[in-house]
Amino acid sequence: MASQPDRDGPVRAQLSALRSLLILSMLLTRQDDQASILDVVAKAVGSLGPCRTEGIFLDGRWQPVQVPAREVGPVSLPGVLPTADGHPPAAGGALVLGGVAWSWAYSLAGPHGPAGYLVVGAEGRPAESERFLLRVLAQQTGVVLANARLHHRERERAAELLAARQALLRSVEIHDRLTRVAADGEGQQGIARAVYELTDLPAAIEDRFGNLHAWAGPDRPEPYPRDHADQRSRLLDRAMSAAGPVSEGERLVSVAVVGGVPVGVLVVRDRDRSAGDAERMAIEHATTVLAMELAQRQSLAQSDVRLRTSLVLDLVGGADRATLVNRAQALGYDLGRPHRVVLVHAPGADDETGAFFEAVGRAARTARVGSLLAPRRHDVIVLADNEVSWDGFLASIVTERHGGRCRIGVGGRCQAAEEFPHSCREAELALRIQQASGGPEQATIFDDLGVYKVLVSGYETAAMERFVQEWLGELIAYDAAHGTDLVLTLSEYLDRGGSYQASAQALTVHRSTLKYRLRRIREVSGHDLGLPDVQFNLQVATRAWRTLRVLRET
Repeated sequence: MASQPDRDGPVRAQLSALRSLLILSMLLTRQDDQASILDVVAKAVGSLGPCRTEGIFLDGRWQPVQVPAREVGPVSLPGVLPTADGHPPAAGGALVLGGVAWSWAYSLAGPHGPAGYLVVGAEGRPAESERFLLRVLAQQTGVVLANARLHHRERERAAELLAARQALLRSVEIHDRLTRVAADGEGQQGIARAVYELTDLPAAIEDRFGNLHAWAGPDRPEPYPRDHADQRSRLLDRAMSAAGPVSEGERLVSVAVVGGVPVGVLVVRDRDRSAGDAERMAIEHATTVLAMELAQRQSLAQSDVRLRTSLVLDLVGGADRATLVNRAQALGYDLGRPHRVVLVHAPGADDETGAFFEAVGRAARTARVGSLLAPRRHDVIVLADNEVSWDGFLASIVTERHGGRCRIGVGGRCQAAEEFPHSCREAELALRIQQASGGPEQATIFDDLGVYKVLVSGYETAAMERFVQEWLGELIAYDAAHGTDLVLTLSEYLDRGGSYQASAQALTVHRSTLKYRLRRIREVSGHDLGLPDVQFNLQVATRAWRTLRVLRET
């Protein structure tokens, strides 16, 4: 019996192809990236008819897909689709490829228009049904590619949101940790410790000169290294002008600034350069807290100086005792201890009052004289609560001023708040008597003034003036008429026990000049300087003369 032709063969083949296309569509939807989608499509073309993939042109370039039955690697047909003459229409179209009998570009149409083409080749023109399947495959590919890109963008957004959330949580953690440091008053050591805990990197806090104030973390260097002055200055300038921490070798450096002036430096040791955005954020927040900490300390110090200055001025000014005692107690200062009022004067320092006051303060700390000081226009008041070498105190001030000239007047001891004005007046008189003597700058103690102390304490100027006129009247008149210094010469000569050498040095004149003046003194005054009683009265008279000059200036 002759076999009947299989009239259902084409139908079964078409159904099989459709089934393959359906399975292929399901397989494509399971792919999550563009490369795998294109590889599946390139391999699937041959299952839909007597065709093969010549290439896939996508996003302006040929994609590196693997094509079955080709020994070469990824297909590349440069210059075919990108040229104006070779471009098929948006829906695809025929192409002329060398060595390929029939070729067609199927549009990979997506939701936003064609993004590329699936280029197919065959030995002859495929059947309509086969071309239909290829067209459907291209359409499905375009949709799947669009969905894959959408999912990729969504994953990217999700990853960005997650990263942003993590960064926000990290920022909150950093902010909360450093806020607790500031609120609990943990100081510079607490700031360094927080930075180490937040970054897992050793942290140091230095002053502007490179001196270490706090360290947290392992491997603290001993001794702690310091930059050269010029290198330090350049580093601070660079760090202050930067938007965040700057790298300096294995260090990350950030500067705390108050009023445009660097007041502290946060240094993080980052040997393996592992610090990222979170670590830099922690350093920036910590630098802000450090600036606040140092600004607060600076403000408290300035406030304390103002309160102490006000107390000193009111003490020597004779303010109410009970009020003064209460204010001293509020400052933690004991006024019940014996004190002396000390006045420090530097000729020519009026234009640099602040620097002079700071120099006296440093010297007072060095000599352990006392901690209550107050600047005035022409001098600095020191309330000394300790008996020290006043010449040593003077030397400390001169050292702090790099050799600048200075005088000290030391008042008598006072046991109660109401006695400070009297001690201050004694210090002023001691200072003025020293100035009136014309000698070198030194420390003059009121208790050691001898006859000057008696003269000043008596304060009976009329009798004193009569005594001065009796013994020095002719010399005073001669000096006024001739512009000479015979009275001052006589005073220095008698105060130095009649020594020509010492007197000449004090007056800064030659010995022959001194001898000439002494001869004129004998001639003008008529006194014999060789008689002991005459010497005694003349010495008292010259000191009274100096005392009167001081009293007239008060």
